[in-house]
Amino acid sequence: MNIRAKVYGGAFSAEEPVLKAKKPKGAKADSLHGIAVSRETRRLSNGRAEDRHRLIDETAQINWSGADLNVELLNLSGGGAMIAADFEPLLWDRVELHLGQNGRIECAVRWIRDGRIGLEFAHETRLDWPSDQVATVLRHVIARSFPHIGFQQTENSPVREPKIEADDEHRIAKRHPLIWNGQLHHDYTSDDVRIRNISSTGAMIETTASVRVGTEPLLELSDRVSISATVEWAVGDQVGLRFHHEFDMDLLIESRPSVATSNWTPPAYLDIDSQNSKDRWNRLSVLELQRELEGFLRH
Repeated sequence: MNIRAKVYGGAFSAEEPVLKAKKPKGAKADSLHGIAVSRETRRLSNGRAEDRHRLIDETAQINWSGADLNVELLNLSGGGAMIAADFEPLLWDRVELHLGQNGRIECAVRWIRDGRIGLEFAHETRLDWPSDQVATVLRHVIARSFPHIGFQQTENSPVREPKIEADDEHRIAKRHPLIWNGQLHHDYTSDDVRIRNISSTGAMIETTASVRVGTEPLLELSDRVSISATVEWAVGDQVGLRFHHEFDMDLLIESRPSVATSNWTPPAYLDIDSQNSKDRWNRLSVLELQRELEGFLRH
């Protein structure tokens, strides 16, 4: 071995044991994937999120006509679900889907075919409190977030008392048109989320972000309202949170909701045809809700 040549350079013998043959670089002549091509732009879609809409061996429970039934979840994403079940509902029947703790969501049947049922989720955020508390909070939220809503009476127009029905408590709780959104701070990142339902003990949120079960994120509803929680379960785009401390519903007044609109685009697997595409949730407008709340709270 020529040590001097090793140090100062020089011709090397290919047979020297200290020299190892270098691996060839570049693509092989007969391979199209032998060399990596760097991306010039970011991905425009989340392939992982799209894949997880299709579920395997996922089960859930629904409540339909007062009966609790076990069903198979085939698809689940923002706005809807597809289930396999052996019961026979009618179009626009209302069912309640149970995904886990704090994971109840009201749905409407949008299509039925070959033992499979397409469900559309209710648009509004479900508030799981006694109806009198919900009515009080909604009234303050409307006054704070929608100050232009009110009664514009003239001298010649009589004051119209709202019609109060027997099931007003349930209608006020379930038929309001408001949607609460927030941010979830987790794993050194923050993602926008939609609050599907919320109670004093937990919430179900909707997000396309990857949220790990067992982590302890922070749910932020406004600059002044943040809730520490633990992720109890995650199915599709829906995530169940358990709050570390009891949540005071009055804090919702500090947050600003949006109004449910009719331009929601359903998931492709709901396969809603034009005959059934009309919105039949019969939701109250903000003004109608305000009128019902005024009458409800005077009684």
